[in-house]
Amino acid sequence: MAYLKSLLAGVAAATLVAGTAMAQEIVLRSADTHPDGYPTVEAVEYMSELLMERSGGRIAIEVFHSRQLGEEADTIEQTQFGVIDMNRINMAPLNNIIPQTSVPALPFIFRSIEHMRTVMDGEIGQEILDSFEDHDLVGLVYYDSGARSFYNSKQPITSPADMDGLKIRVQQSDLFIAMINALGANATPMPFGEVYSGLQTGVIDGAENNWPSYHSTNHYQVATYYSLSQHSMSPEVLVMSKQSWDKLSAEDQELIRQAARDSVGRMRELWDARSAESRAHVEAAGSEINEVDKQPFIDAMAPVYEQFVTDESLRELVSRIQAVE
Repeated sequence: MAYLKSLLAGVAAATLVAGTAMAQEIVLRSADTHPDGYPTVEAVEYMSELLMERSGGRIAIEVFHSRQLGEEADTIEQTQFGVIDMNRINMAPLNNIIPQTSVPALPFIFRSIEHMRTVMDGEIGQEILDSFEDHDLVGLVYYDSGARSFYNSKQPITSPADMDGLKIRVQQSDLFIAMINALGANATPMPFGEVYSGLQTGVIDGAENNWPSYHSTNHYQVATYYSLSQHSMSPEVLVMSKQSWDKLSAEDQELIRQAARDSVGRMRELWDARSAESRAHVEAAGSEINEVDKQPFIDAMAPVYEQFVTDESLRELVSRIQAVE
């Protein structure tokens, strides 16, 4: 393992400083599982434009979208080791690594998208970002992941009873697995890139995600029932490898932080437009959209909160989030 870490660190260092001797450029490799044109991809490319302008062309970001560098579970480790410089990650795969990230991922913790943005843009969100450094990552900013809802190929879901026995794909997260199981369904962890074929072949009956992901992956073609549970509004996060970060000057670190902050507004503008466009597209294609009485779903989450909000600091974090107006 020591040899592997040493080897990976060497590769990362070579990547970070590639071309500096001649062009004095720093090219940061950034991973994203989403496709080209997706709001998070566009936001990091916009961040690169800002960095190029503000650094006089010294710093740029090369975005590897569409899982070119691997699935999220793989890219997280590569980022910790410094093989990848930057990474746009969903919070769920981080829950087992950074305990604080499990709180924004709790089902129904946020009342609305506006509530989520207020919380994560403020002091609470910054505290969670600060906790990343103990795990070889530097938290930069949050990007929206929308409101995640259930979709499946069998039937509309209006109550937890409708989920009984359904095989629902989840991310590799103990929290998401517990949530699905608490609703009476069978949680099925599966890489994002395998979900379409899983739905098509019946390996799984359904999944859960936001409008743009439901649309861009063509999942709506094989799972036509979309139920507005809106059970998770957990944001995604843009991180940087601490190994790569520590090689930069304080001035360049601040340039990167500010460019990341300035990319959030662009991301949200694109996200809101993309969400509306995606919903209109899948509805026109024949997906059946139904409202959900959320209270029975919320009530079913009591054991999930008991399982994952396990100490006083996490309970306090939950209370502080719920108290934000």
